[in-house]
Amino acid sequence: MNSSQTSEGGVAAVDRALDIVRTVALHAKPMSLADLARATGFYKSTILRLMASLEKAAFIARRNDGRYCLGPYAHQLGRAYEATHHLVETVRPILLDLVDRGTESASLHVYHNSRFRQCLLRVDSRHSILDRIATGDLLPLDRGAAGRLIQTFHRQGARPSLSNVSALSMGERDPDCAAVASAVFGIGNELLGVISLSGPRERFTPAAIETMSDLCLSAAAQATALLGGQYPSRQEKALSA
Repeated sequence: MNSSQTSEGGVAAVDRALDIVRTVALHAKPMSLADLARATGFYKSTILRLMASLEKAAFIARRNDGRYCLGPYAHQLGRAYEATHHLVETVRPILLDLVDRGTESASLHVYHNSRFRQCLLRVDSRHSILDRIATGDLLPLDRGAAGRLIQTFHRQGARPSLSNVSALSMGERDPDCAAVASAVFGIGNELLGVISLSGPRERFTPAAIETMSDLCLSAAAQATALLGGQYPSRQEKALSA
């Protein structure tokens, strides 16, 4: 086994660095180098070497008195964790309700990176034949209704309107599948994710598309309201028509 690896298959330096972050996080006050050495069992030289990377990444901050505390990126991770779990808790019952209304399978997709989106939640429909998507799957960002909506709003500054918050895809990602999707926003019109209804393309008749698009839009509007955002109203579209 490589000396840089642990018996559990991890990387020793990374494991030690995470131990340091956990130790600092568990203490209610900043810690000195000696405190960290006693709490972790690491040599001071080891801690100092790892601290250089942890400080650079803003996981740990060094105070003027030489003691260490959690850095600003740790706070950012905490906010992201809370936001993600709040999103999941809010949207899960909405997806269940959509499927109970007889829609295709309901999913919540979020931005993963410049190439992929991730299925954060999935509720299979009651149909015997389904499209093959599972929670955690990575899907192309540049194909499919959900992907196109994420590309439209993720850090693009686009203003949500009824003309751009929904999308339809017919065989873009998979020639045998189709989907309708609507974007979900939080405070300040920040895109939080996209609700989609997807399944075999043959079931996406004009009537089914119209019904599911309306249900999906209403679901996204409900989720947005619960998450602190403001959805474009249908009255605004009627007045502008």
